[in-house]
Amino acid sequence: MMTYRIAPSILSADFARLGEEVRNVVAAGADIIHFDVMDNHYVPNLTIGPLVCQAIRPHVQVPIDVHLMVKPVDRIIPDFAKAGADIITFHPEASEHIDRTLQLIRDNGCKAGLVFNPGTPLHHLDHVMDKIDMILIMSVNPGFGGQSFIPEALKKIALARRMIDESGRDILLEVDGGIKADNIAAAAEAGADTFVAGSAIFGKPDYKAVIDAMRAELATVAKKAA
Repeated sequence: MMTYRIAPSILSADFARLGEEVRNVVAAGADIIHFDVMDNHYVPNLTIGPLVCQAIRPHVQVPIDVHLMVKPVDRIIPDFAKAGADIITFHPEASEHIDRTLQLIRDNGCKAGLVFNPGTPLHHLDHVMDKIDMILIMSVNPGFGGQSFIPEALKKIALARRMIDESGRDILLEVDGGIKADNIAAAAEAGADTFVAGSAIFGKPDYKAVIDAMRAELATVAKKAA
């Protein structure tokens, strides 16, 4: 039976009270904290760095999933590992040597993953599945929160699920971008098991109500699959 995970993105949280926000969202049922890092170079926005990761680490026991939208990527990886990241993902376009970057993440004690923009093909996975712990499919173009889900991403999720199943490996399949209670089931049916949601959760007054609604949709998918 598929285990589903909800990963709220703190990009949409209230940064004036970030420690409280991550504690509250975990208490509301979050499984993972998703941490978006943008550099105003690879993507047209500037967000947060290792010091913020280090600051929130004592507030939560759940994994921190750091999504690096930075180029070049290798230099910052050890800093996030030291700051308390559990999973570090990056975009293949941001690395000169994808295999080496994946190994660097693992050498620093973290799980490693690749992120695929809407226009990026999955062939980058072909020769590195043995170093992959997570595949992240972007269902929006990266750089800003609050965008609408791109339906074409469902095909890519399904293809990635097939690749994971054929590999026989234990690899998380995450989707990020425009995920809400009304489309999370479609992403799960396509094969995703981990769901990043930012404004859909942090933009509402009751985090638990939103996460519960998402879980109810996922339970329906699981029941159909059983």
